[in-house]
Amino acid sequence: MMIKVLFADDHEMVRIGVSAYLSSQHDIDVVAEADDGGQAVKLALELKPDIILMDLVMKEMDGIEATKQILQSWPEAKIIIVTSFLDDEKVYPALEAGATSYMLKTSKANEIADAIRATYQGQSILEPEVTGKIMSKMRQKPVEALHEQLTEREKEILFLIAEGKTNQEIADQLFIALKTVKVHVSNILGKLQVQDRTQAVIYAFKNELV
Repeated sequence: MMIKVLFADDHEMVRIGVSAYLSSQHDIDVVAEADDGGQAVKLALELKPDIILMDLVMKEMDGIEATKQILQSWPEAKIIIVTSFLDDEKVYPALEAGATSYMLKTSKANEIADAIRATYQGQSILEPEVTGKIMSKMRQKPVEALHEQLTEREKEILFLIAEGKTNQEIADQLFIALKTVKVHVSNILGKLQVQDRTQAVIYAFKNELV
């Protein structure tokens, strides 16, 4: 089966060179080319190719916005970013927009072809430099415990739940409406990602909140 590819890049020589190599492969067919993001969106939604090769910096509409628009209308699209940029202002927005893979233009043509095949099979291909950036950012970002999202009032109610008090008893003790207590309890369960009061109490004890 041929893998249908749409290639969007505003540099004609890049398109010609890469497309020529890809078309020489027995399993890849470059069905269309685009020189700007807007045209890429139109062709992607019209042709529904298996893979979209997307440059980031293009006239009129950049690759990030094009990626967003394509995925909004066609969530199953598989988009490979192929760019010269490795700075944070390009990498993270592209991945957050929904790009499946991220390749650099310094990659060899056969590496891009392999990335197309792998992405077509459902894999996500990232350049080693991109992976390193992501891991570095993850290490820098502190891990937030779920209970740190609780307000002081919610922590107070969680403590009373752990004491075995009912919603009505909590409402009487805190001088608030029963309906308000129920809203707080619902918020607590949601923030702690638990299903019921029992699981909330278990979470509280495990994390030494009570």
